[in-house]
Amino acid sequence: MVNYVESMDDFANPERGFYRYSSTHSDNYTPLDSTTLVGYREPHMPFAADYTIYSTLVFRYFYLDEFTNDSIRQGYLDSMQLDFSTARSAGVKLIPRFAYTNNLDGSGCPSWICPPYGDAPKSWVLTHINQVAPILELNKDVIACIQMGWIGVWGENYYTDYFGDASQAPNYKLEDTNWVDRIEVLNAFMTAVPVERMVQVRYPQMKQRTIYGINALTNVAALNAGEAHALSDKTRIGFHNDCLLASDNDYGTYNDYGNTSTPSLSDTNNLKPYFEQDSRFVVVGGETCDDGYSPENDCSGTDPLARADSELGRLHYSYLNSQYNNDVNNDWEAAGCMDQIKRRLGYRLVLESGTYSNSSQPGQVINVSLDVKNVGYAAPFNERRVELILRNTATEEEWFVPLSDDPRFWLADGSSHSVNVDICIPQDMPTGSYELFLHLPDPMNTLKGNPAYSIRLANTLQDNSDVWESSTGYNHLGHTIAIDNSSANANCNGEISLEYLAVSSPNELEFQDLYLVPNPSEQFFSLSTNSDEIKQIRAYTLSGQEVSVNDDGQGKYSMQNWEPSVYLIEICFEHFKVMKRLVKK
Repeated sequence: MVNYVESMDDFANPERGFYRYSSTHSDNYTPLDSTTLVGYREPHMPFAADYTIYSTLVFRYFYLDEFTNDSIRQGYLDSMQLDFSTARSAGVKLIPRFAYTNNLDGSGCPSWICPPYGDAPKSWVLTHINQVAPILELNKDVIACIQMGWIGVWGENYYTDYFGDASQAPNYKLEDTNWVDRIEVLNAFMTAVPVERMVQVRYPQMKQRTIYGINALTNVAALNAGEAHALSDKTRIGFHNDCLLASDNDYGTYNDYGNTSTPSLSDTNNLKPYFEQDSRFVVVGGETCDDGYSPENDCSGTDPLARADSELGRLHYSYLNSQYNNDVNNDWEAAGCMDQIKRRLGYRLVLESGTYSNSSQPGQVINVSLDVKNVGYAAPFNERRVELILRNTATEEEWFVPLSDDPRFWLADGSSHSVNVDICIPQDMPTGSYELFLHLPDPMNTLKGNPAYSIRLANTLQDNSDVWESSTGYNHLGHTIAIDNSSANANCNGEISLEYLAVSSPNELEFQDLYLVPNPSEQFFSLSTNSDEIKQIRAYTLSGQEVSVNDDGQGKYSMQNWEPSVYLIEICFEHFKVMKRLVKK
């Protein structure tokens, strides 16, 4: 048995932690800079911060100021594409949000911000969603998650000219037509966003009424483990709270905004428990916005009411803004809980112990059994591969086996998660001593070989050496296995087998221009490529139910028995898959 030591170090890990903020406007597009983004992955101190961070996430505002009654210019779309390419080259991921205005005009009304606000009507919002959809699909690998945006000042879905302004007296609420319009925008955006990515909404009630209808109560059922990470909208809608711990209901985050027949009121009794349960399986992030709610927004233990770090864990936060309202964040640094918050935002995976076979021969089986605990605030929210790597200590040839374990279910609930697998040694594996590694790469083939996108475990070995191998993104398990190829054995009995890692696989980028034609379609569809790398085609409803796909053997696939709707077509290659949408008329 190998026992591991938990590390207290802070370090960069993908899709979690404090993000860096950025924005650009249509009248003066300011592109992302690769050197700057690379620097975010190293320790640095953000503006107005008293603390240092590593950052692998960049929030990106795409302001569409000039397009409230016009199509987005191609030049703007081209600049967006360059931003995603820059993020990919720098080893970071983006959290995009589209908005039309950040105008703060407080003249002519008693409020601090007055209408008209400057956002766009629904017809243009839907047009723009269709325009950005191809760019989002092409760059889904470097999108961590995406925020609903589009409606209102800052895209926060509150101060808006066209979708119901809940800031206005006397009712401070939304009407049925406002909900219908908002849900239409969100549904269109959910269709445009790659199915592998989650969309965050600003208010939990937005998700409730999108899933359950505009009369949904605030005590509707949250996600459970049996539903999580399917292909339905219920599993793909997460939350961003941009006023974390600013008041009892976080400045309206936990409001029931009513409808035509019901009033608006604060409802933390139902909405916060809903958020808490749902957030176990969806992405959560945000920012603080006011330091006036003290001591509640202080570090736990500094006052009986203080609960900042415990609240982050209760509500499963994966990321926070490092550049807004740093008064609260700096208080956490001064009070001594910032180091813990930096380590625990999102996932933090710690090896506890492992038991491994010492030797084997081709045709025989080795056993690998290890326990890992997530001591962070949340589970990984995007798909993540789990692989075991065996590397020959003399030749450095590598053999690997992909496992069926899903780190998205390694919840931050204090329990240990076991990985246990029997592996067949292939007949052609050479004699030698092989080091054992655990690899948690990004599943996108465009990123899989980049260690910046692999998960680092928070461990050292018992000799104080680090488990992390920065050149490969592997985690060293501190064990070697001797393979003796001098004698023949019977083949294993159905166990999974190691594969030689040098076998090449197609590059997913080669298939980003793969299309379903015609689309929409009535009876049949075909693929725009006849690549012999395609292994299988599956089809699903938006709720995740698989439907049959009949191949006529001549490159056409029948959909005659399907109901008119939108379907997800999964095109499976050897080492990755591509998901496309198809409309059945």
